[in-house]
Amino acid sequence: MNLRKPRRDSDILLSNIAHKELLFKFLVIGDYGVGKTALVRRYTEGRFTSNYKITIGADFAIKAVDWDRFTKINLQLWDVAGHERFGYMTRVYYKYAVAAALVFDISRIATFQSIKKWLSDLREKVTFPDGSEIPVVLLANKCDIPCPVVPSEQIAKFCKENNIGAWYVTSAKENTNIDVAMRYLVENVLKTKIDVDIRDSVRLRDNSKIRKRSECCKL
Repeated sequence: MNLRKPRRDSDILLSNIAHKELLFKFLVIGDYGVGKTALVRRYTEGRFTSNYKITIGADFAIKAVDWDRFTKINLQLWDVAGHERFGYMTRVYYKYAVAAALVFDISRIATFQSIKKWLSDLREKVTFPDGSEIPVVLLANKCDIPCPVVPSEQIAKFCKENNIGAWYVTSAKENTNIDVAMRYLVENVLKTKIDVDIRDSVRLRDNSKIRKRSECCKL
C-alpha cells in the first residue's frame, strides 16, 4: 500500500520560488606570467597544462556551483591580461565585478611588488553601489616551485595593511587551495549587503543557458 502523500501543485510552485540561480563576476588579476590562466582552467575545467597562449585583453570561463539545495551559483571568472594594468580598458573589464582574486608568483618578488598597484587600480574602479569595497583574496601562486622568495610574514603583513581578508598559497599544477579561495570569495559576496535590485540584476532567469567563452589566465 502506497502511503506517500501526493505532491500538490502549490508544493511544486513553492519549490520553484525557493530555488535561486545567481551569476557572480569575479576578476582574476595580476602581472603577466603569474599563472592566472592555469588557475582558472584548473578551477573551471579540472585540468592543468603548462602550455598556454598569452591572454590578450581579457577572457572568461564559467563554473557552476551548487551552493546549497536551493541555490546554484554561476561564477564568471574574468582573466585580465597582465599588460592591461591601469589601461583604459580595465574599467570596461572590471564592470559589474563583485569580487577579485589578486595573483602573484611566489617565486618572483617583482610580481608581489606589483600587487599594490593592481589593488589600488581595482579599488579605484570597482565598488558596490553603497561605495563599499568588493571582497578580495590574495593568491601566492606557483607554490609547487621550490624555494619561494616571498616570505609568508611579508604576505600576511601586506594583507593586514591593505584590508585583504585572506590569502592562500596556490598551485594549478597540484590543485592547491584554488577551491578554498573561490569559496572564500563566494561566502563574502553572499554576506555583503548588496541592494535587492542589484541582486536581482545578477539573478539568472529560469532555464537560461550561459554560453562559456574560452580561456582565462593563470598557472
